[in-house]
Amino acid sequence: MEPAPGESLWDGTYPPDGICYAASFNGVEIVCDRRLMEHRPSLMLSHLLVAGRGDRVFFHAMHRVSDALTFAVWEGGVLVRSLSLSPDSGIVEDIGAPYEFETPFWAGERPVESDPRWGEDQPPFPLGFHPLELGEEALRKFAGFVLEGRIHPDDVDADAVPLYGFRVTDPHGPDPARVRAELEQRVAAMRLRGHTTVQFGMSRGEDGA
Repeated sequence: MEPAPGESLWDGTYPPDGICYAASFNGVEIVCDRRLMEHRPSLMLSHLLVAGRGDRVFFHAMHRVSDALTFAVWEGGVLVRSLSLSPDSGIVEDIGAPYEFETPFWAGERPVESDPRWGEDQPPFPLGFHPLELGEEALRKFAGFVLEGRIHPDDVDADAVPLYGFRVTDPHGPDPARVRAELEQRVAAMRLRGHTTVQFGMSRGEDGA
């Protein structure tokens, strides 16, 4: 682990390859690392929860390209709520009782409205609500801020929250930059062969959070 330039919470929720942003304040620790997005909450590695020291741990990941959402809450080391879903995969994991802020979504009060620009033959949205809209509500409920949507007067100013930067490398694992370069080469080769384009390389404002 080596020091790296820091970032604000607003811009640090989706760090570059191999970079982790973190900070510790009075009663709360923040860790932003894209590698955590790969974990299914119910299978989360125990050492990743130890940092919570038995208190509440909130996990949140959104992927704008696939409109996927995963969030989970552990209380005292026990998983009390986990939800992972996307339009393509459906509901991957749904554990525990929904929170009150989820109620309008499950009750059908927040449907995805069709857009005339999609065309008449566009199939309806496969879920009863948009995962990223629920994801923003979960982020506000547990972290006090949102990345998109209307900002409330009592929301945390995420741009004013500083995070330290760290370059974290697994000495026994592949170099993140090399893995990404190989992925880019494979995608380029797929394009040349006429396969469907695969979009990756996300940023908070357009492709992911």
